[in-house]
Amino acid sequence: MEKQTPIKIGILNIMHDKADTKKRFDQVLTASADNIELHYFYPKDHYKNRPVPDAVSALAKPLELEQVAKLDAFIITGAPIEKVAFEEVTYIEELHRLFDFLASHRLSQLYVCWGAMAAANYFYGIKKQLLPQKLFGIYPQVIENDSPLLTGLPAGFLAPHARYAELDVEQIRKHQDLKILAHTPNDELFAMENNTGVQTFLFSHLEYEREALLKEYQRELAAYPADAKTLARPQNYFQDINTLTGPTFKWELAQKVFFENWLQMVGRKREKQLVISR
Repeated sequence: MEKQTPIKIGILNIMHDKADTKKRFDQVLTASADNIELHYFYPKDHYKNRPVPDAVSALAKPLELEQVAKLDAFIITGAPIEKVAFEEVTYIEELHRLFDFLASHRLSQLYVCWGAMAAANYFYGIKKQLLPQKLFGIYPQVIENDSPLLTGLPAGFLAPHARYAELDVEQIRKHQDLKILAHTPNDELFAMENNTGVQTFLFSHLEYEREALLKEYQRELAAYPADAKTLARPQNYFQDINTLTGPTFKWELAQKVFFENWLQMVGRKREKQLVISR
């Protein structure tokens, strides 16, 4: 039997918890398929004036566009820098070069949380704005437009959110090249796509495993102990929010279905390209 050619996916891992992030994407992208080949990268400009930490170089390679050209799809993760202006991010120009390269080569693109904000701002001029307080917890989603990415997900499906900023939703709705797929009852974005389906913008951290929201809260608590009384706790997540016990995994269905659908879309796009190239 002929061995199936693997789908090659690049991931720019810019999350703070790089090891956990790698484990999460390894899990969600290979859970339902054995023909997935993952390649992790880090932005070189982020370490321009300092050594690359061993913990980073052990997990990823420096971003080289000639390597990206060999891939079928690319993912850019979130990053805990929603409060920072885009132009102040140390590696934003390198990111813009990557954006241009992905678009010109028409690779399937998945942008997650801050990665989605940065990409939507660069490609379509969508503005980012700080939220009054952190959107943090598990929320039902209202489906606004049909998409193959949502096939198999029921109305009101649950998804985790963890961010301090949001894109201008009305600006997105007025843009002829963008389509919102789903959002919370309060209109906070779950996902959108461009009109070709090549670019997917996922604002929910669907890659998170059961304990991830708890870990995020504990990390922020350790970083800002003086804010312990006002720090946002993840909502609709714990069995007992007062004692932070019993974290639940209510988004397991959405995680499984969404990433399976996205991988199927990547696979179909690659097959079309192979047919055209023959």
